[in-house]
Amino acid sequence: MKTVLVLFGGRSAEHEISLVSARFVIDSLDPARYQAVLCGIDKDGRWHHLDASQLPQSRDPRHVSVNATAPCAWLEPMPPRVGEKHVLHVERSAPIPFDVVFPVMHGPYGEDGCLQGLLELAAVPYVGSGVAASAVGMDKLLQKRVFAQAELPLVPWTSFDRAAYRANAQGALEGAAALGFPCFVKPANMGSSLGVSKVKRREELRAAVELALELDTTVLIEQGLEAPREIEFAILGNDEPVVSEPGEIIVEHADGFYSYEAKYLDPNGARLAVPAELRSAERASLQVLALQAYRVLGCAGLARVDLFVSGGEAYVNEVNTLPGFTAVSMVPRLWKAGGLDGMALVSRLLELAFERSAVRRALRTTR
Repeated sequence: MKTVLVLFGGRSAEHEISLVSARFVIDSLDPARYQAVLCGIDKDGRWHHLDASQLPQSRDPRHVSVNATAPCAWLEPMPPRVGEKHVLHVERSAPIPFDVVFPVMHGPYGEDGCLQGLLELAAVPYVGSGVAASAVGMDKLLQKRVFAQAELPLVPWTSFDRAAYRANAQGALEGAAALGFPCFVKPANMGSSLGVSKVKRREELRAAVELALELDTTVLIEQGLEAPREIEFAILGNDEPVVSEPGEIIVEHADGFYSYEAKYLDPNGARLAVPAELRSAERASLQVLALQAYRVLGCAGLARVDLFVSGGEAYVNEVNTLPGFTAVSMVPRLWKAGGLDGMALVSRLLELAFERSAVRRALRTTR
């Protein structure tokens, strides 16, 4: 039986969503193949070894937190000696051996390459993409630039950072307003729609920008589309990724877009239509585009690719390399609709982690 170190929490504003995702992953581990070791990272960045009873049971992100009084834990940033296992060191306790890490981490310091770098240094097999794909996947601005270089279709957009805004706020706002209204204002490095605003009038722009700047140092502004459909795909695999059937997010929340509240707080805020109603040829072309985006970033293990369809044209919105794994999240729901339940999905992700680790270990490190 393999031991899975499940990491969750973290210093991100998506901390609470990570805890709800961790509950789903742990509940989905195949008990005949895997046992879990739990490690929660609190909002100060401290690691804590938890037992299953200390993981919050609630699926409401407003009612979950990491127990910061649990014993501190840490991972050495170096590979174990030959014949030894990786271990989680725990305060006042014996080290706990493990085989693989499932980083159920969303947002900065977990999804953005930081944690992946630590795990690479320690030569630990882990679920998901490597450092570069994780970093670019987290940074929406870098992602736009990479996709533009690869000539993938994008909605018109602009951006500026905190320094530029402080130096010339009016100029920055005028540049954003040039995209027209409605537009969407986002922090460049954040997920779960945190800090995202749909701006319908010029008078709303400043407040939306300043909200985004509370969560990141760079703001991304995207032009709104006419009656857009949001089509999402889940992708699974390393060298030979497979793509799910399409799902469509149909928003019914008062915000008018797939906001944090629509995703997690309002049980009737949005619904997912699987499969999305698309003609066969259109579905196939969107699947190809989703796979292109996955490969352009160099993703591994899994990702969710979000596309927009408007006026007969398709656009890449973003790729999320460690998407939400709650019971209502799109990736588990899309694969479940395709016949892959939570246990089968989590098992496949762990297999892909071992596969990718074996490939990397086989690379030459000498001349």
